[in-house]
Amino acid sequence: MFQTQCAPPPRPHPSLIEAEVSAALEDNRITLAFQPVVQGADPSRVAFHEGLLRLRRPHGGLVAAGAFMPAVENRPLGFRLDVRALQLGLAELGRRPTLRLAVNAAPRSLRDPQWWHTLTTGLAAAPDLAERLIVEVTECSRLTTPDMPAIFERLHALGLSLALDDFGAGSTCFSTLRALRFDILKIDGQYSRNVDHDRDNQVLFDALLGLARHFDLLTVAESVESHAQAAYLASRGVDCLQGYAFGRPGPKPCWPSAHSAPCSLGTPMAR
Repeated sequence: MFQTQCAPPPRPHPSLIEAEVSAALEDNRITLAFQPVVQGADPSRVAFHEGLLRLRRPHGGLVAAGAFMPAVENRPLGFRLDVRALQLGLAELGRRPTLRLAVNAAPRSLRDPQWWHTLTTGLAAAPDLAERLIVEVTECSRLTTPDMPAIFERLHALGLSLALDDFGAGSTCFSTLRALRFDILKIDGQYSRNVDHDRDNQVLFDALLGLARHFDLLTVAESVESHAQAAYLASRGVDCLQGYAFGRPGPKPCWPSAHSAPCSLGTPMAR
């Protein structure tokens, strides 16, 4: 007896995605979800949070950025989303004086006048937010343009920290460590998976960790999904861990309970 398999639902046309994202921006239905990044030496302590974009549908339900960002990230709508993420992040930092937060921005957004206006006006109104703000840069291939070092210097002059996301996912990432001044290196999750027993990933992870140490960067292992992985990574000296083993993205930053260790935000990351 033959069983038929249901075909996966068709992917929405990019124009339909753009229309939904544009409407969500107009209706203030773009929000942040917060995922904790914990200290490797003591995972009960939160080092900082990452603010991840979510789209709230009109009748409920959240859509993760991975479902819509690829269709719009290289368009003006992608710049608007990065501006919105920055606005939401600055507002959250203003509400929570002990929060340290990373928000994502594509390299093209770092040249966008509206993104810069949002950043500079937000920090002018509350300069103390800068030391708790981390700008997490994506798309390594677009970080090699001649103007990027000057842009990074300008960002550092404001007092914030810069993180390189998904390190090791693309060949162009390596040259950026020498050319640009990052503070934090987030090692791509493909190297964390099964690292407690996958010898190939152990060798590759150690190589990436060695590069980070050479450039004196704080390290974050992404996509840590088990405590066995976390224990192995901590034994290798990874500074911070991020993944479902410690918390899924949620509507509010994850704070310790009264019976757990307090958060340790450390000192501003500067080089």
